[in-house]
Amino acid sequence: MQDLKRLGDVIKRDPFRMDCLHALRSLDLPQGYIGAGFVRNAIWDELHERVKPTPLNDIDVIYFSDEITVSHNVAIAQTSTEPAFQQQEHSLITAAAKSEIKTQEKAIERQLSQIMPQANWQVKNQARMHLAHGHSPYKSSHAAISHWIERETCVAVRLLTNDDLDVLAPFGLEANFAGTISINPQYPRPDIFSKRVASKNWLDVWPLLKVQR
Repeated sequence: MQDLKRLGDVIKRDPFRMDCLHALRSLDLPQGYIGAGFVRNAIWDELHERVKPTPLNDIDVIYFSDEITVSHNVAIAQTSTEPAFQQQEHSLITAAAKSEIKTQEKAIERQLSQIMPQANWQVKNQARMHLAHGHSPYKSSHAAISHWIERETCVAVRLLTNDDLDVLAPFGLEANFAGTISINPQYPRPDIFSKRVASKNWLDVWPLLKVQR
C-alpha cells in the first residue's frame, strides 16, 4: 500500500504524465492503461532524485478488446468439424482479425495525437499480443503485461473518474522502488533480457540501478 501511494505521488507530480492519463481516460478504452517506461522510468527518476523527468521515447498504451470480427461478419470462433478446414480457416481468420485490430490501434493513436500531439503514442490491443510470442491467448490487460521481459516493466496505470490511480502490477512494486532491473520470474527470457539491458542504456541513464538476473 505504501508503494502504491508513493507511485501515485510520483505520477501526479508530473504534469506531462497526468495530461497523458487524462487523454487516455477521455477515450474510455476497455482495460485501457499506460504502462512500461511510463511508470518504470518515473520511479527510477524518483530514486535518482531527478528534478526534471527523463524524456520518454513513447507512451505505451494498452487495452484489451477481443470483440473483433473480420469481413463478411465472420467471427474468430471456429464452426467446422473438419480438422484441416479448421486449421486453414483459423489461419485466415487470425490474419484478418490481426489486420483489423492494427487498424483499430492506429485509429486510437490518431485520436490521442489530436488531444496530445507532443506525445509519441504507441497503442497495442493486448488481446492479440500473445500471437507475437507464441503464447496462449491472454485473458486481460493484467495477464498480458505479466509476460513482459523485466519485472519492473510489468506495470501500468490509468486515471479513474475521481482522479485516483488504478495500478496494474502483477509482481508488485517492491522491485521498482528497490532500484533493480530483474528478469520476469514467471516467464523468463534471459537472452532477450540481456539484450534489452544492453541496448536500452538504462545503467547509463540511471547509474544507481542494479541488474539482477
